[in-house]
Amino acid sequence: MRVYNKYPITDSVLRWLETILAERFGHTWHLSRGEHHFILRLGGAEGTIVFDSMQDYFTEARSDLPFSQWDAVHESWQSVLGGPLPAPGVADLPTPLIESRRAEYVIHYDIFGLIYWMLARVEEIGRTDLDKHGRFPATSSHALKHGYLDHPVVDEWLHVLGQVIQRHWPGVVIKRHAYQMQLSHDVDRPSRYGFASTINLLRRMVGDFSRGDLFYALAGPWVRLNTKLSLQPVDPFNTFNWIMDQSEKHGVTSAFYFICGCTCDKLDAEYDIEHPAIRKLLRQIYNRGHEIGLHPSYNTYKDPAALKFEADQLRRICSEEGIQQDAWGGRMHYLRWAQPATLRAWSDAGMTYDSTLGYADHAGFRCGTCFDYAGFDATQSEILSVRVRPLILMEVSLFCDSYMRINQASDAIDIISNMKNTCKLIGGNFTLLWHNSDLFSHTKKGIYNTIF
Repeated sequence: MRVYNKYPITDSVLRWLETILAERFGHTWHLSRGEHHFILRLGGAEGTIVFDSMQDYFTEARSDLPFSQWDAVHESWQSVLGGPLPAPGVADLPTPLIESRRAEYVIHYDIFGLIYWMLARVEEIGRTDLDKHGRFPATSSHALKHGYLDHPVVDEWLHVLGQVIQRHWPGVVIKRHAYQMQLSHDVDRPSRYGFASTINLLRRMVGDFSRGDLFYALAGPWVRLNTKLSLQPVDPFNTFNWIMDQSEKHGVTSAFYFICGCTCDKLDAEYDIEHPAIRKLLRQIYNRGHEIGLHPSYNTYKDPAALKFEADQLRRICSEEGIQQDAWGGRMHYLRWAQPATLRAWSDAGMTYDSTLGYADHAGFRCGTCFDYAGFDATQSEILSVRVRPLILMEVSLFCDSYMRINQASDAIDIISNMKNTCKLIGGNFTLLWHNSDLFSHTKKGIYNTIF
């Protein structure tokens, strides 16, 4: 029998879950547990909601959980997405799933175990079935294996819990949330030619010639020569003003995440954050009202000291340029992540939020939610100061041959639209990553403009 690492439900987990409920519903909540059940109380109100089916699966780092679905509508409850709710952790669900008993409601599904397992990413702690970049891939996840990666499963079950709350305490007004788009851009390559070595410049010119991009190929040496104080307009990767134009048309703030160090010569950035052209770009972004954030270099995901150094580097340079922000966030390079070490490193570096937690190989809801939430270290059973901003979709996931291999623009638009509409139905946040260096074709720009 295989033994899995366990991360039990402690008092710290209960306090963390209470904060999630307060953010989602408003009000003050008290969550306690018995040997096999949770009890939820509303501050100042009589009665309880009991969850009598705690599952040990949700305390284990594994993806081979049983799975079933629940037809909420059949039992006179609403399904926010209109279909059956995925129910990880159980093979069979009792009927009815939710019962009213005098001064309490009883729910025969471990909603809080599910929230803990998904949001704290218990599933992937210490996993070894990783890809070539050391990432836990969607293909290893329970969600993709059982076909619910496109479901924000935590949000769906919280929507059901909200209905139970309102039936049990009819006078309670549940907090309402408005849909938002959170648009971000990892600045891996701010220029195709401006910071290139001689050999890389020649390789890119040859590549441009072979694709028929003669203008860009011929412009390459001129761009590199003249990228002294600012990026050049003819550079195909210099799409920053275009991106900001589109965002401003639709009342959206774009966040641009910059690499501030080098821990891998082959896979980190060619540019230096200290370069005058990059400093000027930082000022341009800030002056237009957009956000600047951190994109830690390739090997920092397991190196807290290096990550903190790069975070301090970004804040120092921004301070020197007169850039002041209330919040500092960002995303790991290549979406590299070790749970919970990387999240703790973000917290220890004094960062406000991280937006790495989406899968590189497939779009979807890795954390089961489209809401930001407080980070939690299940190995130490500790609430962290950094917030998690789940990444729902990255354009590379759609188009890369190693990932989803979407070749038709219409198919890409459908996927983007479906993800966005799901977040709208939930009233959550559609967090999208699109690299500035992947917008030099008319086709990509056309697809990009459909996101708004």
